[in-house]
Amino acid sequence: MPDDRPPPRLAAVPPGEEWFAGIESERNRRAYLRDVGEFMDHAGLSEPEELRDAAPEHVEDWREALLARPLRPATVRRKLSALSSLFDELLARGAVEANPVRGVERPMDEEGRHAAPVLTGAQARRLLDAPPEGTIKGLRDRAILAVLLCQGLTREELCGLSVGDLVGMDGRPCLKVAGSRGRMRIAALHPEAEQRIGDYLGRAGHGRDPCGPLFRPVARNRAGGVLDRALDPGSVYSNVVRYHAGRAGLTREVEGLCAHSLRATAAATALREGARPEAVRDWLGHASLAATVRYYRPPASERIDPALRISYPGPAPEHGEPSAGGEGGETSVAAAPA
Repeated sequence: MPDDRPPPRLAAVPPGEEWFAGIESERNRRAYLRDVGEFMDHAGLSEPEELRDAAPEHVEDWREALLARPLRPATVRRKLSALSSLFDELLARGAVEANPVRGVERPMDEEGRHAAPVLTGAQARRLLDAPPEGTIKGLRDRAILAVLLCQGLTREELCGLSVGDLVGMDGRPCLKVAGSRGRMRIAALHPEAEQRIGDYLGRAGHGRDPCGPLFRPVARNRAGGVLDRALDPGSVYSNVVRYHAGRAGLTREVEGLCAHSLRATAAATALREGARPEAVRDWLGHASLAATVRYYRPPASERIDPALRISYPGPAPEHGEPSAGGEGGETSVAAAPA
């Protein structure tokens, strides 16, 4: 039977002047309040009560905007920590239902490293093939991993997909994605993602429900949740990405593996294979190109020190004498007169 009990009532969100009251340093407290204020401005939240509307996608979008300014990774981590601390405090007071900063990847310190580690091609294939094919959950998880690794979606974008977002354009299958801040984009559907989504819908049976969510739970949770609702982004991380990465042995191999690693892997692979950065920016739904190029990992041939790339022609041979290096004389040096 459905649970008709009303949801628990949340406590009031305290006013801003009460935030971080436990921090003794006035300077640190002002810095934390400034960081939270920056996030609220970016997410379009004007009142403390509106913090309940904050979602992980808002935090991820803010993080990308900070990195695009650009700020040092340590500065971005500090700002995310300040926001997370506030939500932990509100969660302890019963004023919010969740901390949207949890699970959002923090940028690393090492130069050239991303906020999320990138999988190799072999590791990505192991993860793609980790879920079994014999169950609805296995087929669903195989489709989810293909969408994350082949389409570069965030968890929130994936959970927001409906069956009707599978569209055709110019005779080819496409995916319509609602990104952050209402930005809509349409991208070609990768053949493997298309195949796996078809296998999942054929078994799950909701392929003719265009308004219904594409990816759904396959079992009711302890609270008796219904099965025709969309998956929760937190569930995608813990019950799909993390679970199957563990089964494939990747959590031991890849330090810091997280849900965003799949989006980073998709972007890095597309860039490495020659996709134009501007095209990848639009494909990912980024607001700026700077947020996109963070994912580019050049091949070893491009990491050669610039000094080792320099080569000047040798001096021209005297009066038609052939140079030691043959035609062109790239490496030859003419003998000095005695």
